[in-house]
Amino acid sequence: MCGICGELRFDGAPADLAAVNRMMDQIRRRGPDHGGSWSDGGLGLGHRRLAIIDLSIRSNQPMVDPELGLALVFNGAIYNYRELRQELAALGYHFFSDGDTEVILKAWHAWGEGCVERLHGMFAFALWDLGRRVLFLARDRFGVKPLYWTRDARRFRFASSSQALLAAGGVDTAIDPIALHHLFTLHAVVPAPRTILTGIRKLAPAHWLRLDADGTTTERAYWSLAGIRPDPVPSAGDWVAAIGAALRQAVRRREEVADVPVGVLLSGGLDSSLLVALLAELGTAEIRTFSVGFEDTPEEAGSEFEYSDPVVARYATRHHKFHVPNAEVLRRLPEAVDAMTEPMFGQDAVAFYLLGEQVSREIKVVQSGQGADEVFGGYFWYPRLAGADRGAWLETFRRHYFDRDHAEFLRLAAPAFAGPDHTGLLVADLLDQTGAEELVDAVLRLDVTTLIVDDPVKRVDNMTMAWGLEARVPFLDHELVELATRCPAEIRLREGGKFPLKALARGLLPDAVIDRPKGYFPMPALKFVRGDFLAMMRDLVNSRACRERGIYQRAYVDQLLAAPDLHHTRIRGNKLWHLALLELWLQRHPDGASPG
Repeated sequence: MCGICGELRFDGAPADLAAVNRMMDQIRRRGPDHGGSWSDGGLGLGHRRLAIIDLSIRSNQPMVDPELGLALVFNGAIYNYRELRQELAALGYHFFSDGDTEVILKAWHAWGEGCVERLHGMFAFALWDLGRRVLFLARDRFGVKPLYWTRDARRFRFASSSQALLAAGGVDTAIDPIALHHLFTLHAVVPAPRTILTGIRKLAPAHWLRLDADGTTTERAYWSLAGIRPDPVPSAGDWVAAIGAALRQAVRRREEVADVPVGVLLSGGLDSSLLVALLAELGTAEIRTFSVGFEDTPEEAGSEFEYSDPVVARYATRHHKFHVPNAEVLRRLPEAVDAMTEPMFGQDAVAFYLLGEQVSREIKVVQSGQGADEVFGGYFWYPRLAGADRGAWLETFRRHYFDRDHAEFLRLAAPAFAGPDHTGLLVADLLDQTGAEELVDAVLRLDVTTLIVDDPVKRVDNMTMAWGLEARVPFLDHELVELATRCPAEIRLREGGKFPLKALARGLLPDAVIDRPKGYFPMPALKFVRGDFLAMMRDLVNSRACRERGIYQRAYVDQLLAAPDLHHTRIRGNKLWHLALLELWLQRHPDGASPG
């Protein structure tokens, strides 16, 4: 797990290595173990390494293969690299390292663009072919690993974070009005290729991008999620058995493909608890688990220790439990926002940041339960979507999911950002593209392929990698997801959702954990806003910087401030927090512009 960056010039000038170094400084926390750079005329590469597989210097990056004329920077983990290595060795390739990075180099040489279809894992990489003068970038199927880029007439730059691109300079930092609409409608999700800043874009999941030295660009999808039902359709028991086998394989791969110990972020919910149970079933000698809790409010408990503690006791894990007072949350909040490559409204972003700090002192890799709710239908709004006529898909989804309708967005945003219902148009198109026959099926696929990428997945990557901690997500193993997508929605949604996982967990976990309401790392102070948290948010949205920025209409801001606890989204987010978070992110991420 690492951080990557680089530049390709189109104007004949050498790569700006000073800019590459500034980008490397910004991604240092993603890779504290080693840093390196490499250049070839107009091409410059930078890398920060977190050593997980093949801890020797032979797997340091940028990795250059002089024999093949290739150079690579790579962020991620390839879980089938040993099998690919054997296949490539049979083709005559020989290896100078023992890790997964070199396998990508050989795979490109053997199979070209088709190499990404063979990679099983999470990845973002950039490969320079010296002979062809081609830069090839790719991102994994679910966007677990980030890959941002910016471009002008003279050059193309890429990095693992938007902060790195800002530090390099020359970025158009104007607010993208379409992205702003997405941000406040889809609880901070801005689907690729957009970001909130006009000058920064991101490669879409399951896509590759090829640039020739003259700037000629080709971008293509290499994978899509199909949900064709088998004929005949298996029984519910058969689905549970098949999904159980696939999940066990996903957990095993993420445990075994590492040369360091692997722990579990244990929230107390079904998903992370099931990971603990399956690791125990695999015979893991010492399972390390980590939980975090916060202060209660009258409306909501601030921890889920009552659920995680019995799992710890049952499996005798080596457990670390952290309790963070609200004063500490408030003090550390700006740090967490600094780690966000894009604004994130999810209240557990701060929880993951503070937990990541503690976990990184003990271990370098963890498994996490992200993706299970989207793949197996765990959220409360999924059953409400059943039975909608195709002509009413968008309106049904909007009614149960959108944070704000278009009319409310027009009251929120200044007239300069007014326009059509950008999010409604996009979501209608994406729902149609799924090819699903039922709305709930379409939404499940939309969640997995688009919405999850820029909400929980990005959140976990940013907040763990801020501490040099690698998070692996077995529920987003693409073979498991393909299998689950073929499973009828009515089976996944039984018993309030996630029926296959609940059935797998019977006998492995306490029933109280299996049958409890949906859980997560809660932070009530960012949902029920009062006291010092309200004062902080009031100061942000009333600040001179916010007023001069001119994004919000004051009447809307005043309405939220008058009764902050009365304005929640359909999926229970606090609307004032949304406005305050965006303003704080913009204040903490100045454009960093420098002469180009």
